[in-house]
Amino acid sequence: MRARHLIGVLALLCSPALFANTGVAFVHGTGSQTDAYNDYWTADMITSVTAGLDDPSRHVVINCDFDQYMWDQAAAGCLAGQLHDFIQQRAVTDLVVITHSNGGNVMRWILSNPTWDGRYPAIINATRWVNALAPSSLGTPLANAVMEGNVFESSLGWLLGYQSDAVRMQQTHWMAHYNAHWLLGTNGRPSLPTGFWNVVGSNVRVAVWSGNSYCGGYHYNVGLAITQAWLDDCADGFLECSSQSGAGQVWFQDTWAMDNGYVLSHNQSRRPCFGLDRILRHDL
Repeated sequence: MRARHLIGVLALLCSPALFANTGVAFVHGTGSQTDAYNDYWTADMITSVTAGLDDPSRHVVINCDFDQYMWDQAAAGCLAGQLHDFIQQRAVTDLVVITHSNGGNVMRWILSNPTWDGRYPAIINATRWVNALAPSSLGTPLANAVMEGNVFESSLGWLLGYQSDAVRMQQTHWMAHYNAHWLLGTNGRPSLPTGFWNVVGSNVRVAVWSGNSYCGGYHYNVGLAITQAWLDDCADGFLECSSQSGAGQVWFQDTWAMDNGYVLSHNQSRRPCFGLDRILRHDL
């Protein structure tokens, strides 16, 4: 984390960001959201993180249809519209974007394709960096399983949905194609125009006697513990660590920075678990 902090200090001292209007955007993952504030992030997470702003009201919680392909008007188009309106209406010149899971892919589409939409350049120019919480940059074998119609199709409905375009897109071989031709930031590809910093979840812990198993919802963590068996040893129940760290740079892995060295399941990485909210707050 030291290198990340040094980059931030140098950027602050050497740019107009020292006097900037800082704002933060929360970008949800797969799913069609109409109230991501309450249903996806929770008020506790939002209010804790935004306390790090000089004006805590200068934030936006994105609500889009991320069941679509990342480039779709309902996905990247919707995200671009809400981000562009936010930076214009609130005069934001220093935007920190906090994404989770597939939200990182939609945001990376915008960063990788500046000529696709006339709103993209203004968003890119305003963005300080993206804090990508458990991004699905290389896809997940569980998306492969859902599209093949096996048992995980029903057990992962709460997490992935059912054979949507977004699930189809997150199959590992599909993401390999997009990363090779359309997206920046992965191995062998040009860098993204702004920082893309990954928070990597490495395991799932579930025990009825352990309080940390309940953060983010015990029943969700139980489901992730089951799907964990289909993934590499280093995984958050939905994404392998290699996928989460596949684009941009690793900011930190959970056990490096969470309270008591706790791990973050895929659901816990969008909730105020084990000091994650405090780290994101201080980052602003």
